[in-house]
This record gives sequence, structure tokens and C-alpha cells, in this order.
Amino acid sequence: MEINRNSPRGLYFEDFHPGQRIITSARTVTESDIVDFAGLSGDFNQIHIDAEYSKKTPYGQRVAHGLLGLSIASGLAVQTGVLEGTIIAFREINNWKFIKPVFIGDTIHVEMNVLETKEMQRIGGGSIVIELDVKNQNEQTVMKGTWTTLVVSNRA
Repeated sequence: MEINRNSPRGLYFEDFHPGQRIITSARTVTESDIVDFAGLSGDFNQIHIDAEYSKKTPYGQRVAHGLLGLSIASGLAVQTGVLEGTIIAFREINNWKFIKPVFIGDTIHVEMNVLETKEMQRIGGGSIVIELDVKNQNEQTVMKGTWTTLVVSNRA
């Protein structure tokens, strides 16, 4: 049997339906993640990189960048494989809320819920609105919102 690495593994537009739930694997946020993200983004805010400064904040310790948490959530969503080879574009982030801090050593995962699908024949697929709930190891929501992605049709 031949396996073609270029064949889509992901779900097609028609495979998504409102109410569908997808839960990702989990990932622990490390000090290295925060330092690397600070270097990549240029955001060297003391709350992220200065342990002594951070002790004097309401959190009492360094906090991961909110956008780092969002980026990790995106990576966890991709690692499920549901969009591998079938995504056309990541279109929107809607109503995103950063609810609780993410600390070094926190382990986060994402619970995704398909809210809406809308066929868009002109692009050869459709729009999928997905609600994301990013949770830590204590099942506390640390951030949430919705994403809109464009996904290819299996009829294209």
C-alpha cells in the first residue's frame, strides 16, 4: 500500500457539523517558551521575563504572554489533524478573551466546538466557526473565543 504524504488527512467542509466537539492533547508551558516568544515578538515586558519584578505583581510570578497562549492553542488545534491539508485560510479571531493568567509549568489543552458551517461554493468549500475554550491543568478556562476558518469541500 502506498501512502502519499500530500494527500489531505484533515476533515473536509462537509465533515464538520454544529455541535461537533474536538479535544486536543495538552502541552506544558515552559520558561523557554516565554523567553523564545519574547525574542520572537519583541515583547520583553517585565511581567513575562523578570522573576524578581513579577514577584511584586498581583500574580506573584511571571506570566506567559497572552499571544503565546493563543499561539500554543493554535498549534494544539492543528496537531489534531482535523485541518491538515484541507484548510484554505485562517480567517478571523472573534470575541477572544484572556480570562486567567498562564504560568510557567501550566499545562493547557483546547476544547473546540463547531458552532456554524456555511457553504461558500465560490471558494470550493465553506466557512467553519469554531468556539475554543483553552483550559489549564485544573480545568479552569484561561482564554476563549471563536475562530473562523475556510475549509475545502470534498466536492471541489
